[in-house]
Amino acid sequence: MKVYISGKFYDKADAKISVYDHGLLYGDGVFEGIRCYSGKVFKLDEHLDRLYDGARHIHLEIPLSKQAFAEAIHETLRINGLKDAYIRAVVTRGIGTLGLDPRKCGKPEVIIITDSIQLYSPETYEKGLELATVATIRNHPAALDPRIKSLNYLNNILARIEATLCGCEEALMLNHKGEVAECSGDNIFIVKQGVLKTPPPDAGILKGITRGVVIDLARQAGIPVQEVPLTRHDIYAADECFLTGTAAEIIAVSKVDGRVIGSGKQGPITKLLHQRFHELTRQ
Repeated sequence: MKVYISGKFYDKADAKISVYDHGLLYGDGVFEGIRCYSGKVFKLDEHLDRLYDGARHIHLEIPLSKQAFAEAIHETLRINGLKDAYIRAVVTRGIGTLGLDPRKCGKPEVIIITDSIQLYSPETYEKGLELATVATIRNHPAALDPRIKSLNYLNNILARIEATLCGCEEALMLNHKGEVAECSGDNIFIVKQGVLKTPPPDAGILKGITRGVVIDLARQAGIPVQEVPLTRHDIYAADECFLTGTAAEIIAVSKVDGRVIGSGKQGPITKLLHQRFHELTRQ
């Protein structure tokens, strides 16, 4: 497997960056997780738009145009002979000094990794995930804008650790107002009386690319969609619940904090949206 690093390809075992890179030292940088289905990169423009917007927000200049970045992604897939893959696009601040000042860093590093990914087993997609509400809240949006996919994912990692200690595979994170925000790596949806509901962007969530696709698919299917604040009571009392993300795609939730959601398995609307997403990405 070859890895792209700033214009060159390296074997996976030899793909290295400096220990003085501020991406390693301080989590200073941005990234995107992207999928390729049957040789076509899914929603590449949207992912690159978010990557470049996040970079601008942290005053990081990506040393490639969007077109050149897209070409580099396609070339990495081609060299590795991959038609179905998970793509990790990373931009770090670059090599600097043992201090925070980004002005002392050199040229940013651009890294593209292409590989396979499977977060959950087929059985888990059928029976659904169990979630635990964790004490670690989502980062306050006034401190770090959730639209930035930064390399510092400690907030999410701490939440996942809590969920693991509770015997669950995912964490339900609340925001600073006590409302439902999202999970450690995915957006959350519920279905109540035929209406699809999900937290709005101002709840402190990442506006996931898959989240947006699912909203569009639901509206095309005539399912009412509401982006509204949700509480834990809304989750507990939901008829269906599922998560969305680039790696996970769409996966049902069977229990939250020990409470069975709906029938305790994948509900009809979740199943319909999963099928339509599968058709969209595999056609």
